[in-house]
Amino acid sequence: MKQLSDRINNLPVSQTLAMSAKARELKEQGKDIISLSIGEPDFNTPEFIKKAAIQAIEDNYNSYTPVDGYKDLKQAISRKFKRDNNLNYDLDQIVVSTGAKQSIANIAMVLLNPGDEILLPAPYWVSYSAIAILAEAKFIEIPTSIRSDFKITPKQLEDSITPKTKMIFFNSPNNPSGSVYSEQEYRELAKVLEKHPNIYILSDEIYEHINYGVTHFSFASIESMYERTITVNGVAKAFAMTGWRIGYIGGPAWIAKACNKMQGQITSGANCIAQKATIAALDAPVSEINYMVEEFEKRRDLVIKLLGNIEGLVLNIPKGAFYIFPDVSFYFGKTIKGRIINNSSDLSMLLLEEANVATVSGDAFGANDCIRISYAASKEVLTEAISRISKVLKS
Repeated sequence: MKQLSDRINNLPVSQTLAMSAKARELKEQGKDIISLSIGEPDFNTPEFIKKAAIQAIEDNYNSYTPVDGYKDLKQAISRKFKRDNNLNYDLDQIVVSTGAKQSIANIAMVLLNPGDEILLPAPYWVSYSAIAILAEAKFIEIPTSIRSDFKITPKQLEDSITPKTKMIFFNSPNNPSGSVYSEQEYRELAKVLEKHPNIYILSDEIYEHINYGVTHFSFASIESMYERTITVNGVAKAFAMTGWRIGYIGGPAWIAKACNKMQGQITSGANCIAQKATIAALDAPVSEINYMVEEFEKRRDLVIKLLGNIEGLVLNIPKGAFYIFPDVSFYFGKTIKGRIINNSSDLSMLLLEEANVATVSGDAFGANDCIRISYAASKEVLTEAISRISKVLKS
């Protein structure tokens, strides 16, 4: 008898990856699928980063790396934290991992015990809840809506805390909503957390450089929160380096030490060539990637304009990342193309099969009224995709 562990049986499949796989499968069958489901920049990695990788190969970097990352990379990360985030992290407070996802998993595994509670302001990235399940913790959603710009209030935070609360995950700019917390909003939330000194904060800032007309603010830069916050970042999104798989953390040294221990038994050190390339990425002026951010902003504006012409969609204007997260609940209970639309999953599947456009249902992110549309695609592709969506929904 084939018997898998309860751990894997209880673990949900990543719906973003599942939708991408479904879209690829339909493409292979000859269907003209436009995929707006994956969180991946469509730009090439900048040339100066590629040159640094080539140099590392020619310099014969091919051996196992230190579990927590090369010293010169950690020095570059420390400089980056100071320059961009006003955060001082010594090298023993930094751990380099195989992507920010591994960084988040490390943190959860070393801090959480069975039965501990994680607060997840919803919508949240799909893997947060799955990682909580792997850590045998319980995740508690704090619901928001498009009317609140998908942000929680201090009262909501206070009301969600119990004696079992161990962590809260913040993500700004947010995936999937694109919402960005201001310094003042974060400081108000910090006032609540100051009353609960046993709660740790994971601040996922992977989209920090992709923002439009707003200033990024790091939660750990609030003095009272520094010793309790673990800042997670990486190079995947801002530098178009998703496949290079480099993420990192800055946090209390005792947590970093534990993450190093955990990682030493799971993957050991991250890729040597990618680490050397990451030094070049982080040491470069942020202005080097402005061309990508400027293009994302133009695409955002285009998508908002086009979606605004579709009846029933409720939109906000995201200030960061590269996603639109429209409220589509207008269509729930309606029949489209002979199908009754009961929820966001039904609508996403309808758009995939009838419009040949892949999106991701909001229930994957703890927000069933919405769907996520990535605008990490050309303007021409986005225009065609939304035209297809419009035709199906008007039917």
